[in-house]
Amino acid sequence: MKRISPKYVIMGLQHTFVMFGATVLVPLLTGLDIGVTLFAAGVGTFIFHIVTKFKVPVYLGSSFAFIPPIIAVSQSGSLPEALGGIFVAGLLYVAVAILFKFIKVEVLHKILPAHVTGPMIVLIGLILAPVAIKNSSGEFAPELVKNITTNGCWGIALFTLSVAIFVKIYFEKIGQKLLSMLPVLFALIAGYILSMIVGAVDYTAIKEADWFGIPKFSAPVFTWKAISITVPIAVVTIVEHFGDVLAIGNVVGKDFISNPGVHRTLIGDGLATSFSALIGGPANTTYSENTGAVALTGVYNPVIMRIAATFAIILAFIPKFTAIIETIPTPVIGGISILLFGMISSIGIKNMIDAKVDFTNPKIIIVSSVMLVLGLGGAVFELGEFKIEGLGLAAIIGILLNLIINFSSFKKN
Repeated sequence: MKRISPKYVIMGLQHTFVMFGATVLVPLLTGLDIGVTLFAAGVGTFIFHIVTKFKVPVYLGSSFAFIPPIIAVSQSGSLPEALGGIFVAGLLYVAVAILFKFIKVEVLHKILPAHVTGPMIVLIGLILAPVAIKNSSGEFAPELVKNITTNGCWGIALFTLSVAIFVKIYFEKIGQKLLSMLPVLFALIAGYILSMIVGAVDYTAIKEADWFGIPKFSAPVFTWKAISITVPIAVVTIVEHFGDVLAIGNVVGKDFISNPGVHRTLIGDGLATSFSALIGGPANTTYSENTGAVALTGVYNPVIMRIAATFAIILAFIPKFTAIIETIPTPVIGGISILLFGMISSIGIKNMIDAKVDFTNPKIIIVSSVMLVLGLGGAVFELGEFKIEGLGLAAIIGILLNLIINFSSFKKN
């Protein structure tokens, strides 16, 4: 067995913290267990590495794209039902990956051009916007509002938001790019400290938590409604997956699309997602933060990601640690979410700009316009027990509408 360099161990720990803020934010927003989320991220990363022959320097963390369906399903049904939808979404990754053995990646880009995927990403952020505002105002924590008032909650939220903005801009300006990738982590810590000062933190869970314990694993429940709401999101994340694999390949100087192959990376991502849902965790995904960290350190050895995954698994078995995360007041989460959800929508716009989408073309405007209204307007399609709405409905209609009105150009290309 090869001896692992202490330098790699330190870099692995650093990588854990680069990914940490974004990974735990998903369970904080959705009610999923933090310990299970960390465990699923760690094991999911190992699954990915095994499937991709240990060649790709990738760490998997919680996917933000699945937050809207998790919240929607849990509000009208239950969290286990949302997990069932995520499990099936992971299997869709695998099915699409198998198709890539027979069709070219370029075909997918024709079916899912930027003027279809862009509005999907925009919708993810906009649909989540009310959640950010309700968290910031303390609407989800009436006891907190009683203690420090709504204005007090907003004060914490805006302070947290300010820290996140400062960290991102200031450290980028002075050339500390690694630190500039940690706005969520810094903002969580700063917001938590302010909350402690003003008496907005309930320490009961921390006092009662053990130093060692098993994460609260839970099983998924399968319903057509949850599946119809959740699975269409995989359309967006599959496209994002290609972008992430291309990006990390460009940084490392290797063609991971060909070797080990995009079908392998997508299967690894899908199996990790289904495994996570099977034990009570959120969907997993590759992170742009991962690519940034690899580019900055210049060390491309995938073993670093596996060390980071090991640290995540260890932290999952320390309830005292996860209890601290669980006590973060909702205004702190709200402050970060204002920036984060806005950035998600902005990334959707950026993707369309980068792809040079021609918005003078009425066909393109029609597709994006219909998608935005269906996604934000509360449209619902029901057929027996099958029900699809919101982002899922917008995604399916967008894909079909684009194929219909752009069929001639699709054939030509």
